[in-house]
Amino acid sequence: MKQLEYFVATGETGSIKLAANKISISQPSISSAISHLERELQVQLFVRHHAQGLTLTSSGRTLIREAKILLRQADSLYTVAAELNNKVVGRISVGCMITLAPMIAPELGYEFRQKYPATKMRMMEGSHEELLDGLRTVETDIAISYDLDIPEDIAFEPLASLPPHILLSANHPFAHKKSIKIEELKDEPMIMLNLPHTKEYFMSLFETKGITPTIASQATHQEVVRTMVANNYGFSIANVRPKISTALDGKKLVSIRLAGRHKPMQIGIMTLIQEHKSRLMTAFEEHCRSLISDAAIPGMTSLSKC
Repeated sequence: MKQLEYFVATGETGSIKLAANKISISQPSISSAISHLERELQVQLFVRHHAQGLTLTSSGRTLIREAKILLRQADSLYTVAAELNNKVVGRISVGCMITLAPMIAPELGYEFRQKYPATKMRMMEGSHEELLDGLRTVETDIAISYDLDIPEDIAFEPLASLPPHILLSANHPFAHKKSIKIEELKDEPMIMLNLPHTKEYFMSLFETKGITPTIASQATHQEVVRTMVANNYGFSIANVRPKISTALDGKKLVSIRLAGRHKPMQIGIMTLIQEHKSRLMTAFEEHCRSLISDAAIPGMTSLSKC
């Protein structure tokens, strides 16, 4: 199991030196363990690049996934033993959509650790696609994201709805409006949040009205979009509603309701479809249900105030 742990650390970092720093083991020990594994399994796990680290072979990529599963199963023995004593303990890896993570993840993680101090949690943020990959490669146990093209091997439980709204600078001509129709935005420059699936969702809001938006600029980071809007580059459409009404540079933003009926985004829990979930997993799912709902979402303004 130790050899598998060293193999996984090296595969994730692409370097024996970085793996040694990550898990606090000497470089010779890791090198020896990998060589032993290759002899034992009779496969080459890595391609060695002189002074440039290691790259997993195709066999190595397959085996690292299996190694992670084995390590997780070994670790789960402690969780199973705790469940026999009706305790919630163990480690859980949680992924969170990058646009939600700054608001949701800190409070969610802190409150869970307060409730279950015998647990350890690792939080990671990423795009929707990266979260799906994390679940499939056993990097994460559970992920919090949107209902964007959920594949058949993933279970999705919706927790809260986030309808779209218009984001404008405080001195935009439309900033005084209580609501804005999508048709009014046709000739206005738009700043698009360009993430996989997210962009398609925003474009669909215009397509239902037979309109093509005037995209002036695109960015892959939500705060870049918000700051560009605050500096009068154009408007944007968003579903998240941070409690702060300013961009990172301090300039004021306003959020205005998008008039009409539009498909909201659903925040929810994603997990791999499986027959059994540990007590730790079910405890965290219940924790998410208690903190994330249409009534309240960590870090966000409630719908009743929008």
